[in-house]
Amino acid sequence: MNNFTYTTAGSITAALQHTKRHPQAMYIAGGTNLLDLWKYNLLHPQTLVDLNGVPGYHTIEAKEGGGLQLGALVTNAATAYHPLIEQRYPLLSKAILAGASAQIRNMATNGGNLLQRTRCYYYYDGDVPCNKREPGTGCSAIKGYNRIHAILGASEHCIAVFPSDMCVALAALEAVVQITGQQGKRSIPFADFHRLPGNAPEKDNALQAGDIITSIDLPAKEFAHHYSYLKLRDRHSYAFALVSVATALELEGNEIKEARIALGGVAHKPWRIPEAEQLLQGKPATAESFAQAADKLLEGAQGYPHNQFKIELAKKAIIRNGLMALHPETQLPGAQPSA
Repeated sequence: MNNFTYTTAGSITAALQHTKRHPQAMYIAGGTNLLDLWKYNLLHPQTLVDLNGVPGYHTIEAKEGGGLQLGALVTNAATAYHPLIEQRYPLLSKAILAGASAQIRNMATNGGNLLQRTRCYYYYDGDVPCNKREPGTGCSAIKGYNRIHAILGASEHCIAVFPSDMCVALAALEAVVQITGQQGKRSIPFADFHRLPGNAPEKDNALQAGDIITSIDLPAKEFAHHYSYLKLRDRHSYAFALVSVATALELEGNEIKEARIALGGVAHKPWRIPEAEQLLQGKPATAESFAQAADKLLEGAQGYPHNQFKIELAKKAIIRNGLMALHPETQLPGAQPSA
């Protein structure tokens, strides 16, 4: 690790002023990913600006007109177990609790969760080429061991995947990210926040230099009755998804009135195709209907030598999770399936 200076910010304005004077400064809150990258010698912060002392962003509050505002400095654990999240947005709670470990969730913040870097083996190995780490050097994963890598939205420059569980649920719920930067405040729909790799895989999201995530807004539509988050991974805990699915349904009887489906572990960002969800409108909530949506969601999927299995795995996961969303109460520990 390198020598660095450390300062605390008492306000968003103070933090922005500091990064304006020191463009190479980095913000830190929970630090669960930043410190990993630093230890691996992939980041070399010269200045850290600690945001934890900034007031006003440590709460979860109801919004006028419906919805909730999640402060960016609220921890993942506090968010998952917050009564308003458990009652009104249980899909988000379930997704958060599927991620990382209890210790990490106690430290990691909501804003930081959105900014995680990929867990690609080659990105973390500073001795091999990686376009995300060093643009223009190549993507070692394409001809390497690519079992955990993308099957959708990849490019010849990068086939890494985005690791967050929380963000898959936020994509399905159509959250909005609130940003404050050198040019003022702005809102970014969640679908537009993360990027596909294209020709610039080093750019993970739509943030500009010095920007700070202040909150994540959840819309009024909650999908509190028919939802499910399914995470398929190599071991039961503390493992990143090979494929994950967030499903939210609004039903009338057995007919689907509205559907949201987002995938994780398959692309450089949470993967959602509205056209696939539209196919479900007015259809019965059956395996056959979910299979049609899965085919649309996975249209154009491309596997590599070690991850071809993920295409079929994703299809089966979408179908299974759609059926699980019909009876979310059966997903609780010890619960019995409905008759």
